[in-house]
Amino acid sequence: PNSNFPFSSPRATVRKISPNKTSPRNHAIDTISIHCYVGQVTAKQGLEWLAKTSAQASANYIVGCDGSIGQGVDEGDRSWCTSSASNDHRAITIEVASDNAPPYAVTDAAFEALIKLVADICKRNGIKKLLWKGDKSLIGKVDQQNMTVHRWFANKSCPGEYLFSRHGEIANRVNDLLNAPAMD
Repeated sequence: PNSNFPFSSPRATVRKISPNKTSPRNHAIDTISIHCYVGQVTAKQGLEWLAKTSAQASANYIVGCDGSIGQGVDEGDRSWCTSSASNDHRAITIEVASDNAPPYAVTDAAFEALIKLVADICKRNGIKKLLWKGDKSLIGKVDQQNMTVHRWFANKSCPGEYLFSRHGEIANRVNDLLNAPAMD
């Protein structure tokens, strides 16, 4: 890990740790949960909101509309993100800046930064392959599916149709990066 940011991705260039977390997490990281942060904000702007005690929410990372990446909760700690303590203890949670209305689209810069961030998280945490079937019954069965979505745990549309419909593509693109020869 980057020595300046313990338990974090070196892709994160801004950091504001939220008080809204449980420390430490009680489960190994084996899942990725991607969310839509409703609003086209930078990572810094999103982190500022999630760092408010009144937010009662947090995420390990936020990807801004400009492709910036910020860290709000160390990977060693559980964020308060999916309305499921059990999921949040095993997942790295990532908020991605999106439009304010359905389908909650994200910018190309945010989408590309998300792919690279997830690949980095998987590499550092020993997740060999990202698996997506869109099947709520597979929650916790990480050998079959290791991506979850907020809508499975709460009456929300998160991550919005734009990202939800692209989870297969996200998994494929991340897996391509995980299988690529190491570059120095």
